[in-house]
Amino acid sequence: MNLTFDTYKPQYAAAFKLLNLHWLQRFFTVEPHDNDVLSDPETHIIKPGGEILIALLDNKVVGVVALMPDENEEYELTKMAVDVELRGQKIGQQLLAHSLDFARNKGLKTLILYSSRKLENAIHLYRKYGFIEEPLQQPNPYRRADIKMRIQL
Repeated sequence: MNLTFDTYKPQYAAAFKLLNLHWLQRFFTVEPHDNDVLSDPETHIIKPGGEILIALLDNKVVGVVALMPDENEEYELTKMAVDVELRGQKIGQQLLAHSLDFARNKGLKTLILYSSRKLENAIHLYRKYGFIEEPLQQPNPYRRADIKMRIQL
């Protein structure tokens, strides 16, 4: 599978939102924070200095992920989603690897993420790429989160 990658452009906004909504509705519920970010990614991710990375297959958006700055000036790897019809084809692995390279090239030193232990495959993938679990402080940005992980780049 020959994926190409791009950075956020307004024409990707609908796909970014739709891929994430499918994932959230399948496993959880859409929280107010999710709705805010997905409805206006330019305000919540791009303008504060973050980035949205797009995986394309034959010019179709098949995966997305964001590097979003938080209030502690850390970057969160968030809103990672893959087209449900293409899961199991290692798109998530390629997107994660690309994201880590992109973050290193941007000069980021660490990334954090919040997830749910319910997503065993995702947790396994994060560990495979070097993310390490750390204590989950309360409050955290997501009700569904029961694990926080960090990687040193």
